[in-house]
Amino acid sequence: MPKKRKENDPVAAENPGNGIKNRREPGARRASNATPAEKELINRIRKLSSNPFAAESTAGNTSQKVRGRAEKPEHAASEEERAGKRQKPSRRAASEAKTVAAAPEGKGQAQQKRRQARGKAELDRIAEEIVREEEKKTKEKVKAPSHKRGGEKLRVIPLGGIGEIGKNITVLEYGDDMILVDCGLGFPDEDMLGVDLVIPDTEYLEANRQKLRGIVLTHGHEDHIGAVPYLLKSFNIPVYGTKLTLKIIENKLKEFRLPWDANFRCVEAGDTVRLGCFSVEFIRVNHSIADACCLAIRTPVGMVIHTGDFKLDLTPIEGDIMNITRLGELGNQGVLLLLCESTNAERPGYTPSERTVGKSLEYIFTTHPDKRLVVSTFSSNVHRVQQIIDASVRHGRKVVLFGRSIVNIITSAIELGYMNLPDGVLIDVGDIKRYRPSELTVVCTGSQGEPMSALYRMAFGDKTQITLDQNDVVVISASAIPGNEKLVGRIVNELCRRGIDVMNDPSVGVHVSGHACSEELKLMQALTKPKYFMPVHGEYRHLEANRSLAVEMGMDDGHIFVSRIGQVLEIDRRGARFAGSVPSGNILVDGSGVGEVGEIVLRDRRLLAQDGLVVVVAALDDENMMTSRPDVISRGFVYMRESEELIEQVRDFSAEMLDRCLSQDPNADRAQLKIRLRDELSRFIYQKTRRRPMILPVIMKA
Repeated sequence: MPKKRKENDPVAAENPGNGIKNRREPGARRASNATPAEKELINRIRKLSSNPFAAESTAGNTSQKVRGRAEKPEHAASEEERAGKRQKPSRRAASEAKTVAAAPEGKGQAQQKRRQARGKAELDRIAEEIVREEEKKTKEKVKAPSHKRGGEKLRVIPLGGIGEIGKNITVLEYGDDMILVDCGLGFPDEDMLGVDLVIPDTEYLEANRQKLRGIVLTHGHEDHIGAVPYLLKSFNIPVYGTKLTLKIIENKLKEFRLPWDANFRCVEAGDTVRLGCFSVEFIRVNHSIADACCLAIRTPVGMVIHTGDFKLDLTPIEGDIMNITRLGELGNQGVLLLLCESTNAERPGYTPSERTVGKSLEYIFTTHPDKRLVVSTFSSNVHRVQQIIDASVRHGRKVVLFGRSIVNIITSAIELGYMNLPDGVLIDVGDIKRYRPSELTVVCTGSQGEPMSALYRMAFGDKTQITLDQNDVVVISASAIPGNEKLVGRIVNELCRRGIDVMNDPSVGVHVSGHACSEELKLMQALTKPKYFMPVHGEYRHLEANRSLAVEMGMDDGHIFVSRIGQVLEIDRRGARFAGSVPSGNILVDGSGVGEVGEIVLRDRRLLAQDGLVVVVAALDDENMMTSRPDVISRGFVYMRESEELIEQVRDFSAEMLDRCLSQDPNADRAQLKIRLRDELSRFIYQKTRRRPMILPVIMKA
């Protein structure tokens, strides 16, 4: 059924076009095709044709011209008609009428014809006048833009997801309207010490918040929706997404306190939403999470397709295959720009179907009937978890979900009908002691080696309810995201050290990617036939590989734009080009602090991690004289008990340095004393140790 717009909807009330429209609904009733000028002409013709003498009005024998607007009085016409009905002509009158008709025209009949001719001439004059007015209006429209935004350009601005894995967010801007596609988070690099998460910089959005019409989401993975709760703290905008995607965000918002209620707009594949001058159609694709869509975005300058993350799975676990028919239709209509994911652009061929993992899982369950199976996978891959549960049911095992994120997502998927579980198959983690190892399957998080994940804590015995031993088989049903290889390797090494069997992707094929390989990327380009192409979602090697695929498909290299974060791609009727950049970058999340950790703090953390800290504390009296020798404290630099000689040298040097400065200027500023002591002491320590610890002078009043 067509979706009804919610009542009391402020966005929909302000802009009625912002409602959701299913493209399969019957079309609206067509209005008349007549222009306003044609309607005016039709009305005048009707008036003149109903009374051919409307151009003139007679009173007695006097004729008066009234520009074709006066009409014969209605009462006169009605009297004549009534008289004609009452008076039946006699035979004599009929005979006289025939005689008059056969005779030459009389004077009255000639005047009548002249009046008819003048009426027709007046009608022609009115028609010409209307045509001239219409031509004048058309010329004025040509001189000025036909639309108030006619001179504007479409601006495509990636604020993340370019040259990196994760943190995907793209801005589309035209005139006074702006929309966001996704808003994901990223994980910190090795040099981002102490940082938990990385989210996109929203400075440009803050400067243009009055333009922002909403955000459209392609699917529910963290790298595409993880930063939405942080965004909604500052922007009260509509959020459009499919059921599972919005449910995942809703669960996340339980940990956030928003100053307003989130404005969620649930859509399905095939729906179209209106946001300002943009019209966004959701098109079904396959991915490693349910309810994934790509986006067909109609703009004033042409169609833009954003693929999101996708692959072509001809035998999906749930639902239909990717809607390649609709993508082909849009390609035939004409696609201006294709923004295509690039994660697997370097891999040849096609990505295997998710069903192939089921065969590998069946083999593992069959060959390890006496051991407890611990399967770690992405918490959002509900299709993978469904296959694990199905295999457990076939082999008479109970299933334990271990890890907060996997419990939340699987619970939501069951509520929404994306998973089917027999009654009694799921048990609580507290009940595992009631079952033998051969009767249990544990599905947990931690496939990327996250330090606080369930698998990490089980591997290192970190106060967890489940302890692993040699009666367990650990299956890592995922591949390491670029940058996480060391974390995953650390867990695998610890498990192997403890004599626990580990099975991961290379060994038995327990994982397939959710991203398109090279042939599927070519298929997307062949279906959509874009005029311009921008590879997104990947490191630069991935973007360049995707660019090469486009060239291989015959696209002009000048129509391919490999962008960078914050760079603006402008498109108008004349073409496409890069045009400057906007403020962009990273906001670092450290615990509950958002944006409090910047480059200076990271630099200090790196210095502390590399060479440690030396604190020098000196006390001065009212006359700026030292009351005692300075104290020296070392943290992460040297062990003080084993380096007493070096510590004494630092104390002596600091005392001599302060005495010399105060003797030269007894009223020396304490801030200047700190700076000079820090610089001189840094050079002294480097000469002694070839290391540069952070120097922190503290000068206080005694």
